[in-house]
Amino acid sequence: MRALIINNLSSGLRNGAIFDFVRKLSKDSDEIVIRNSDGTTRIEGFLGDALDFDLVVASGGDGTIATVCYELRDSGVPILPFPAGTGNLLATNLDQPDEPFAIAKIARAMLSAEYDLGELRYEGVDGPTTKGFAIISGAGYDATIMENSDRLKETLGPMAYVAAALANPTPALARFTITLDDRIVEIEGIAVLLLNFARIYPDISITHANDPRDGLLEVVVLKQHNTVELLPAFIAAFLDREGRFPGRTNALEVFTSKSVRVESDPPLRIQFDGEPANASTPFEARILPRATRLVISENELERITDR
Repeated sequence: MRALIINNLSSGLRNGAIFDFVRKLSKDSDEIVIRNSDGTTRIEGFLGDALDFDLVVASGGDGTIATVCYELRDSGVPILPFPAGTGNLLATNLDQPDEPFAIAKIARAMLSAEYDLGELRYEGVDGPTTKGFAIISGAGYDATIMENSDRLKETLGPMAYVAAALANPTPALARFTITLDDRIVEIEGIAVLLLNFARIYPDISITHANDPRDGLLEVVVLKQHNTVELLPAFIAAFLDREGRFPGRTNALEVFTSKSVRVESDPPLRIQFDGEPANASTPFEARILPRATRLVISENELERITDR
C-alpha cells in the first residue's frame, strides 16, 4: 500500500494519535508518506501527486478533512477521514471509531463509497472566495459559536462549543432572503444552516431525512430568538431516533435545494465545517453530487446500501 497522510499539527488536542495509526497500518513493503502543516503551509499544496497513492488519509478537524476532499473532488481517490479535531462531526456521521488501531483496520479493508460535497462562494477579504464543505456551512448564530469557540478549544475540547453558545444566549435576529432552485423564501431567524450531513452529536440529528448522497442540500432556518427557545427542538431530536419529530415545535424550517443564495439584514458571519470565514452574508452554495470517495466502515457501507 502507498498511503499519503495529510496531518494538521494544530488540530484538536494534538495527542499524536495519527502516529499510533501509522504503526498499526504499516506492513512490509508499504510506503507511508506524512506531510505536516501547522497552518503555515497550505494543505492544498500537499496534494499534487495524490493520484499516485492508493489512499489519502486526512488527519485533522472537519475543516482539514473537507479541504482535502474538495481539493481531490471528482478524482476518485479514496480518502480516509482521521478524526483529530475538536468536534469530528464527519466521523460521527459515518459512525467511525476514534481509536487509531480500529481506524487502521478500516484503512486496510478499503471499503469506500461516494458522498456529496458542498461548495461555498462568498466575498472574502481578498476578493471572491470559493471553499468546499463536507458537513455544514451557514451564517448567523452557528458562525458566531464557531468564531467564539476558537480560543477555547485547546483547553475545553468539544465543550468549547457549549461555552461559546452559553456566552451568547440572545443572538441577533435577521431577515433572510433565501433563493432556492425554483423559489425565493423570506423568513426571520438567527441562522441559516446548509446541511450535507445532519448529525451534530452521536444521538442528535438536526434533521432526520438527511441523505449525504442524494445530490441535495438541506437548508435549515433556526427561527427561535434565543437558545432557550431552541432547546425543545434539540431535546426532541435526541429523543426521536426514528424520524417522527415529536415535539419539534416550529423552531426549524427545512427546505431542500441543489443551489442556494442567502442574503440577510443585518449581514451575518459565515462558517463552513467549523471554520470561521472572516466574511459575512451574502453567500452562495451548491451541492457537488458524489464528488468525494470516502473510506468507510463495514457498518456504514451496510447502512447506505440498505437505503
